[in-house]
Amino acid sequence: MSDYNWNNEADNNESNSKPKASGLAIAALVLGIVGLAAWCLPCLGYIVTIVGIILGILGIRETQKDKGGKGMAIAGVVLCAISLVLTLINSFLGAYIAVNGMF
Repeated sequence: MSDYNWNNEADNNESNSKPKASGLAIAALVLGIVGLAAWCLPCLGYIVTIVGIILGILGIRETQKDKGGKGMAIAGVVLCAISLVLTLINSFLGAYIAVNGMF
């Protein structure tokens, strides 16, 4: 008898009132965090950041419908944009150093 949940209706209403975060928004945020480390390898950095930006934009669009996680999608896009800039700088510096034979 002690295992019975007397507040079953209240629990269901509370769990249904909160929108779940968009999977695209979560993926964009994760790729943004990974992109901060991936910019060191330009080949990997470009892929991670571009996919993260695309997923973040799609996540922002999806969150306008009824899902939560718009902040995560925006943070993912910002982190991916920063990582993309760092990847571009790394690529250009690497090419410049290789062309001028500095190493």
